[in-house]
Amino acid sequence: MSKLKHKWSLGHNYLTGITFGMWCKVLAANGFRISPAYLHRAAAVTAASIGNSAFAGIERLRFGKQIDSAGDVAPPLFILGHWRSGTTLLHDLMAQDTAQFNYPNTYQVVNPLTFLTTENALSRLMAGLLPATRPMDNMAMSFASPQEDEFAPLLMTGASLYLGTSFPDRMGHYEKHLSFADADPDVRTAWKDAFVTFVKKLSLNCSRPLVMKSPPHTARIKLLLEMFPDARFVHIHRDPYRVFQSQRHFFDTAGWYTYMQRPDLDAIDEGILRRYTAMYDAYFADRDLIPRGHFDEVRYDDLTADPVGQVGGIYDALGLQNFDSFRPQLQAYVDTLEGYQKNRFDTLSPDDRALVARRWHRSFETWGYPK
Repeated sequence: MSKLKHKWSLGHNYLTGITFGMWCKVLAANGFRISPAYLHRAAAVTAASIGNSAFAGIERLRFGKQIDSAGDVAPPLFILGHWRSGTTLLHDLMAQDTAQFNYPNTYQVVNPLTFLTTENALSRLMAGLLPATRPMDNMAMSFASPQEDEFAPLLMTGASLYLGTSFPDRMGHYEKHLSFADADPDVRTAWKDAFVTFVKKLSLNCSRPLVMKSPPHTARIKLLLEMFPDARFVHIHRDPYRVFQSQRHFFDTAGWYTYMQRPDLDAIDEGILRRYTAMYDAYFADRDLIPRGHFDEVRYDDLTADPVGQVGGIYDALGLQNFDSFRPQLQAYVDTLEGYQKNRFDTLSPDDRALVARRWHRSFETWGYPK
């Protein structure tokens, strides 16, 4: 990996949606340690946070009572799977069923405390500032695109594994927020409260069930069921060797846009291996908690080979209705993906293959991937 890529970039940084008070708490928790190379990023986040705080106050005055008095929302459908396993593709496919589902979009997840007030105006004014594709895989992106919800409770509570990428000196601390099983109980409760609040806000103007995805949710089945006992889940898995290569690529592309501290590049591979294991330890421990008929599992290769057929299978497995009426809309979207080129990677070295096969042996054996 190269040194300090995209050093001067201010784009692709989710922290620009944080409020000033929460930004101060995050900085304090990290001892105000910002690497000199990234001081300009910290300054930009600080400036944005002041405006976010003002709009958050306005939003609370306008919608606070409505949010607080909102009743239970429709049980969401959660898409699970490790990073780079196809969760974004599956999310995009399911989100095309706009007659049945709602979903959080890019603007909403990075502005969770202000989007009811600012989205209509600022998502148009700022559209030109958002790159048309994601840096790690060139998938299309806009403020209206379905987006993973992890960023919303992160910005509301300062609790997320993702802060360990921005502040790698404390990655060990933030890894507790993968499953929250070993996190401070007060932090766990605050995160749950923030997540429910965000879901209620998304549901104020649209009562359809939310289809949501966040790779860390793969380790949070028990936590999600505490909030939404009737939720549905779809898990997508992929060849572990490809996951490892693609996750390496992620840290050498998208990761560089969010660093606030100089990363230890020699620790990247071990972190990937460790977090994958922690995620699937939690997943396999809690998967059987999901009620019968509320869970399905798909292979990435099967989904890319037959997107419409695989989504139809998910509808059957989860008891979802009206797939036949949704099929033409889904097919039309799939047709727009024709010609998309997936990332290509060099073959893993024999030592790397042996390491991945040993550390992630359960995934190879459970899902039948050849070593």
